[in-house]
Amino acid sequence: MNKDCVLLAIESSCDETSAAVLKNGEILSNLIANQQIHAQYGGVVPELASREHQKNIVPVVSEALKKAQVQLHDLNAVAFTQGPGLMGSLLVGTSFAKGLALALHLPLIEVNHLEAHVLAHFIPEYLPDGTLKPQPKLPFLCLTVSGGHTQIVLVKDYLSMEIIGETQDDAVGEAFDKTAKLLGLPYPGGPLIDKYAQHGNPHAFTFAKTTMPNLDFSFSGIKTAILYFLQSQTQKNPQFIQEHLADICASIQKTLVDMLMAKLIQAAEQSNIKQIAIAGGVAANSALRQALQKEGQAREWQVFIPKLEYCTDNAAMIAMAAYFKYQKGLFASQRTSPYARLQ
Repeated sequence: MNKDCVLLAIESSCDETSAAVLKNGEILSNLIANQQIHAQYGGVVPELASREHQKNIVPVVSEALKKAQVQLHDLNAVAFTQGPGLMGSLLVGTSFAKGLALALHLPLIEVNHLEAHVLAHFIPEYLPDGTLKPQPKLPFLCLTVSGGHTQIVLVKDYLSMEIIGETQDDAVGEAFDKTAKLLGLPYPGGPLIDKYAQHGNPHAFTFAKTTMPNLDFSFSGIKTAILYFLQSQTQKNPQFIQEHLADICASIQKTLVDMLMAKLIQAAEQSNIKQIAIAGGVAANSALRQALQKEGQAREWQVFIPKLEYCTDNAAMIAMAAYFKYQKGLFASQRTSPYARLQ
């Protein structure tokens, strides 16, 4: 094996086909193919997602290698997302990675998608003056928020994490998207709520927040409350949503972000940890990013917010997680399988 560590990583947990190349901890390329086909259905259709992955995976991997100026014979290992995610989508990435590793006689590295979101904070990023952007010091807390998951994770080490709080029903990303659908916004609706909220009054409407014990979350109730609110208002005024869209979006977004921040503040106080990070697709939400920075200043936290490119599903985070496993020789066998539900 060469002294250099050159990894090809593949991410296919949902509806993004992504491939990245990492060399000695540095990301050389990170390519993502989005699947536009799901917009007409108002959400991800699993069968269509797996078919699109089959179409995209070869050209995406090829382009990632080309951009990184890396040949197949330069690789030291192949990494892939083992789960959690859509089984059909995971199978495409897993099968491709296993086949490529077998053909090239390379070790396989299986990666937990959620751990990878957290470890995206260790992808080297450089500030305009050329210095390395600060990275979290262990241990730290990471609020991992996406369309499928909402968790507060205690990160003890790169490969040792503990979930200390999580949603007991819906994820906050799903709450954003389902609410957007109620408002008549196209999929994916979460970013559109963020967009319209920029021009609205976050205090225009009030929605009751769900209270859960300990550090857990619940977002199913807020969706129901918003549904009843919209039904009531549109009965009085059929044009209510169109006339108040920005204010509605701003008020909903504030409510969801407040719920997230309340539990994160509680977790930080209980653990006495001031290294605080966010990760996952909803980490791209501008209100959440601003709220974290505001609380960070008030509470003397050191706050870590990922680059937008590394918030949504991407293979660079898979490569980063695989790099830590590679250093410890934690490889998978050809008998490994993907898991739709992976803790």
